[in-house]
Amino acid sequence: MKIKNLFCGIVLAGSLLGPLAAFAQQEPEEIALANNDFENNFFEALKQKGMENYDKAIVALQKCLAKEPNSAVAYHELGKNYLSLKNYAEAEKAFKKATEIDPKNRWYWQGLYDVYYEQKDFNRAIPIVVKLTEWRKEYYQEDLVSLYMYTQQYDKALTLINEMEQTVGMSEKRERYKLEILAGRGEAKPKREALEEAIKKDPKNEDNYIDLIYLYSESNQEAKAEEVARRLEKAVPTSDWAQVSLFKFNLNNNDPAQATQNMMQVIGSRKIDGKIKHRVLNEFLIYASNNTAYLPALEKAVDAFSGDRTVNVPKEIGKFFFNKKNFSEAIRYFEKALVNKDDDTEAVDLLLFTYAESAQYDKMYKLATKYLDLYPTQPQLYYYAGFAANKLQQYSKAKEWLESGMDFIVDDAALSAKFKQQLDLAKKALGKG
Repeated sequence: MKIKNLFCGIVLAGSLLGPLAAFAQQEPEEIALANNDFENNFFEALKQKGMENYDKAIVALQKCLAKEPNSAVAYHELGKNYLSLKNYAEAEKAFKKATEIDPKNRWYWQGLYDVYYEQKDFNRAIPIVVKLTEWRKEYYQEDLVSLYMYTQQYDKALTLINEMEQTVGMSEKRERYKLEILAGRGEAKPKREALEEAIKKDPKNEDNYIDLIYLYSESNQEAKAEEVARRLEKAVPTSDWAQVSLFKFNLNNNDPAQATQNMMQVIGSRKIDGKIKHRVLNEFLIYASNNTAYLPALEKAVDAFSGDRTVNVPKEIGKFFFNKKNFSEAIRYFEKALVNKDDDTEAVDLLLFTYAESAQYDKMYKLATKYLDLYPTQPQLYYYAGFAANKLQQYSKAKEWLESGMDFIVDDAALSAKFKQQLDLAKKALGKG
């Protein structure tokens, strides 16, 4: 039997734009169905769809509609099967019919959006997404910004981006779109002069400063970008966005104390997207790794991410130090990573290896045996427990762990050889070699 490897990396990925269907409103197939014939055919359709027999599912659903011609749930399911067959015309008809019968069900509009999105018919997708914002405004606004960009409606995109900055803060994707518009690759290209005039008229509006900073940064005029950031900080002392720019300027100008203050305000801000916070932390990490007096400041910044559920930040920092063979710092952050998320098995594996490299065998033994209680089929945990027991001269325990773990090794000659080496050491020490 092949044992799934416990120790694997985590791949983080995101989509630029794409309809999703995983929220709270009840899926139509969960609705109780009254008529027995209808019900039998409907669940036959679900079964056939599950086996990817979409044609057969469609036949069953057509029988449902012959019985109940105004069933929105049947039309919705019919649309999904036609969409799986890439029969977009029929899928569109079915989803439209479902929305006409029951316009208050978001999933029916979502199906229609799926049809237009798969065909890259973004102009027809836009009014559907506008409709979908009635249910989940901020979620679908993200899609709407991208749709406006795809259809070159840059004025609308910029207006919506600015609105979302005020309501949910900035994101990396929207920042990129905004920069693209402001840099002149779109139709709406605010001039620097116009932005300066706007700042004079409304000096408390952060958006104009931020747009001007982006324009100067894009054209490599960093001194002017810094000057605008400092003007923003003076005009709006509470501006978190001023701190993002000032952090970079202060770090580049070798003023790490001030950059640290900027960083902590950015990390604590509710207005700034997590990806931007991570980018700021990464820049400070590189600086602190070369200027060890600022490692305590780095640790304080990492601790501020303790509530981040998207990325196990201490683990990623630990990996950085691990790759530099700075094992003492790596251990510090891997231990924090397991406090944040005690089932992060990659962090467990990295910490065990780092304990071994640092000759911290007592900690290594305790960690390996603790996780063996949770994951009793993972051979590497047995290896680490046996290895540490040998180092601690607990040869009977080492023999016991290693012999037990060998049963779980599958197709791994290198690990098997390591087990044998440690087992030979334990047996020799016990006089059984």
